[in-house]
Amino acid sequence: MYKDGEEMKYDVIVIGGGPSGLMAAIAAGERGAKVLLIDKGDKLGKKLAISGGGRCNVTNRRPVEEIIKHIPGNGKFLYSAFSIFNNEDIIAFFEKLGIALKEEDHGRMFPVSNKAQSVVDALLGQLEKFHVTVYKNCPVKEVLYENGQAASVLLKDGSKINAKSVVIAVGGKSVPHTGSTGDGYAWAEKAGHTITELFPTEVPVTSSEAFIQKKALQGLSLRDIELSVLNPKGKPIITHRMDMIFTHFGISGPAVLRCSQFVVKALKKWNLKEVSMKIDALPDKKEEQIFQDIMKLIKNEPKKSIKNLLKGMLPERYLLFLLEENEIDHSEQGGTISNEKLRDFSKSCKQFQLKVNGTLPIDKAFVTGGGVSVKEIEPQTMASKLMNGLYFCGEILDIHGYTGGYNITSALITGRLAGTNAALFVKENSRV
Repeated sequence: MYKDGEEMKYDVIVIGGGPSGLMAAIAAGERGAKVLLIDKGDKLGKKLAISGGGRCNVTNRRPVEEIIKHIPGNGKFLYSAFSIFNNEDIIAFFEKLGIALKEEDHGRMFPVSNKAQSVVDALLGQLEKFHVTVYKNCPVKEVLYENGQAASVLLKDGSKINAKSVVIAVGGKSVPHTGSTGDGYAWAEKAGHTITELFPTEVPVTSSEAFIQKKALQGLSLRDIELSVLNPKGKPIITHRMDMIFTHFGISGPAVLRCSQFVVKALKKWNLKEVSMKIDALPDKKEEQIFQDIMKLIKNEPKKSIKNLLKGMLPERYLLFLLEENEIDHSEQGGTISNEKLRDFSKSCKQFQLKVNGTLPIDKAFVTGGGVSVKEIEPQTMASKLMNGLYFCGEILDIHGYTGGYNITSALITGRLAGTNAALFVKENSRV
């Protein structure tokens, strides 16, 4: 890996070749720093290559206020960063590299080519342009500090590389096959940093309800529903209107992923074994209106079976499930069913509740909640407040957003700031 007698000294060492690490290495290179990028895997940009279903959702075009709202985990910390380099700057950055982007639903930005690899290749081209040295298949054992400053990086093979500043960009603990296995937390703690409790976010939710265990609705998708997580008094903590799917272990899909961190927090906050979630399958109609619509249908054709009367109102499997939940035989004639049962059914359409008991583990999550406390990070530079020449970016920080381009936006912006300022730190200190 090393030429004999090679001076192993760099201005900036970036550890981690994901979105934030690649951006940090490029930003430091642009500032004229001698940069080394170290990754323990055999490929850089692994997470980028699989993001957005392999199409790579590079950022989101919504206004900054909206983006911050979609980063419920310490998004406000990013206000300063956004004032320096924001989502529109990310778009301009990629377009300058020849990656034409297009906007899709909810502001998500994708390459026109629909190929994540084109984004990764453009970033790798920038590494070459700025003469960034890259070591792959190269696990780091620890970051060494001397006299209150980041000094060098010790590799697992025992070799030591000196640096004037170090950027830690090794990700969290989710999607471990891309290399995010939580290595960086110990290096941060050694520098005196606090690691807030880690938990899975953007993760499927588990339930031991009998109908889930029986797989009664497994594989059924509900489109454009409202899903809420309820507090112990039955009031919604959070509601998301998107799609969802029933699985063999619980529920998943976009609405569920967004609600998942609130499930984790509610279980912990109230020390519960289970919390309730509520599905509103017909969010555009009021309960009374649903009931009146059903009564009208029955009045017109009282001898028709309730299943056929209500056809198309809900996906068939869900319709039959809710009828059964309310002890209505789906083959029964509409005219013979009591108003009370029909009212209960109308209520179920709006507020079917299921108990959930947690989520899949952190290694099955898209995003890690928790990480290096942002209270100990300079918001405009991503510098450690506790150790000179040490910078953090990406998912190792206690910042987490919903899926839809928000986490990658945070990674690219914090990476840009960390790399730029790691290089500036070296310049300023070489003058002294």
